[in-house]
Amino acid sequence: MTDPAATAFDALVARRSHSRVTDEAPMQEELERLLGAMTSIADHSRLRPWRVIALRGDARHRLARGLAKATGSDLKKTIGKATRAPLVLAIVVSPRSSSKVPLWEQESVANGVAHALELLLHEAGWGCFWRTGRETRHKALRKAHELKKSEYLLGWIHVGGIPDRDRTSKPRKPLDLERHLTSL
Repeated sequence: MTDPAATAFDALVARRSHSRVTDEAPMQEELERLLGAMTSIADHSRLRPWRVIALRGDARHRLARGLAKATGSDLKKTIGKATRAPLVLAIVVSPRSSSKVPLWEQESVANGVAHALELLLHEAGWGCFWRTGRETRHKALRKAHELKKSEYLLGWIHVGGIPDRDRTSKPRKPLDLERHLTSL
């Protein structure tokens, strides 16, 4: 766990993707604690139009089979992709019926959950990397994740321990603030 006095700014600046992770992963209790913090995500009408599916162990093979069908890839190759982290968190948009909150806004909430969860996992000392792609909408992956008719995948957060060699990182290129911050 990092310094409890660290700020949200510190967490955001420190966050990195870790495409290589060890076989360690947060236990269910820790994952539940981190997900419990998602009550603070901006969510018009408090619909909570999202859910997270945790895939561990052989459950990751369901993901691999779905990926193989969706992409036409060799199952051996997709097993390698699906099992390269001990925990895979599928981020699901689970829309709620609302006359006030359009679908795009509900999807934004689910995206906010994914990003905040990744920040919290990193801050807790876990390595994460986010994967998406066209195949997230494929029927085979909907079936593999047992999604309801109205639900769809945003992508997956792969989670594991951070290898010692990856604990230090290069500084990031600064933002071009003239491009990213404008005024009217």
